Amino acid sequence: MFSAMLGEAWRAMGANRLRTFLTMLGMVIGVASVVLMMAVGQGAQESVKQSINAMGSNLFIVLSGSFTAGGVRSGSGNSSTLTVLDANAIGELDGVANVAPISTGGGQAVFGSNNWSTTITGTSPSYLDIRSWELEDGFVFSASDMRSATRVALVGKTVVDNLFGDIDPIGKTIRIKQNPFIVLGVLKSKGQSLDGRDQDDTIVIPLTTAQRKILGNQFAGSVRQVIVQATTPEMMPTVEQNINALLHQRHKIRDGADSDFFVRNLTAVANSAAETTRTMSLLLGAIASVSLLVGGIGIMNIMLVSVTERTREIGIRMAIGARERDILLQFLLEAIVISVIGCLIGLALGISGAMLVNKLAEAAVVISGNSILIAFGVAASVGVFFGYYPARKAARLNPIEALRYQ
Repeated sequence: MFSAMLGEAWRAMGANRLRTFLTMLGMVIGVASVVLMMAVGQGAQESVKQSINAMGSNLFIVLSGSFTAGGVRSGSGNSSTLTVLDANAIGELDGVANVAPISTGGGQAVFGSNNWSTTITGTSPSYLDIRSWELEDGFVFSASDMRSATRVALVGKTVVDNLFGDIDPIGKTIRIKQNPFIVLGVLKSKGQSLDGRDQDDTIVIPLTTAQRKILGNQFAGSVRQVIVQATTPEMMPTVEQNINALLHQRHKIRDGADSDFFVRNLTAVANSAAETTRTMSLLLGAIASVSLLVGGIGIMNIMLVSVTERTREIGIRMAIGARERDILLQFLLEAIVISVIGCLIGLALGISGAMLVNKLAEAAVVISGNSILIAFGVAASVGVFFGYYPARKAARLNPIEALRYQ
């Protein structure tokens, strides 16, 4: 019986092909919009997630404070208020897993006839552990290299591409500000950070080497920033309080006086960016879903017209024994068929559109099975919801009045 009704629904749709196509078009556009918008939104979420993972977990960054000279006030990070000893003291706090003091600056790296201006990062070996940064090849400099201010370096992928090309950089000597450095390792690619910086455009060297040979140091042992990693997310509030208390004590800052350092919770910033992207994704999906609502209204409108046109047919069916539920199921099935076919076409167009966006705009898109199931389920539900009223109206027609209808 169901197959007979399905065949009848198919014939009814074929009898008015243009009208059926135009009705179906609303669902096609709606589903395609939902799939495309959700793919773009989830792609943005995935990009932010990758940036967060590349940055590391449970992180704080302690920046040296500002200073005032001649009435001119500098920004944070420009004064020498943090030291390696501060970093060592922070590393002894409860809940702290790793600490890495950092000094950064620009420098021109030279290999053979090639040169490249990049960021020089002077730090300790624990920096790579904190950043969850693995090596693609080679090995990390050691604590003894730190003590001896050895001229060794780890190079990022961008630096490798611009200095070495197809040459294996391991063991090669590069020059930074006329100082020779031996390349110990190549860092795995990290891509862009949350603020758009190329994280692979860097050379990592021992902090002591950077201070003595490359970046200089106004005060012995001073650093521009310290990265701190907490053991767990739950310990982060406690660790932040302890860092502030410790540095106030070490720097002899009175109660109520301005601090000469700043503590930034990088994980909170990253989570805020992730939440913003998630909200954007939901907003895009909600906007696209409006077109599904419009498509559903179109289905209801056409089905009401169909009921009016086929009133006499309905009367004849009732007269020869068709029950109310048979008429209801017949028209409801027609609405569902229109909705499902439109959904399938919309899915194909939405997936194709997402792939096109990925190729032409080079934007990250993620086509998940969940988004496809949600779009399909919503489209089918729209067909049932908006098709039920016309089907119910058809089923409740008076057989005698229906037979008299002209």
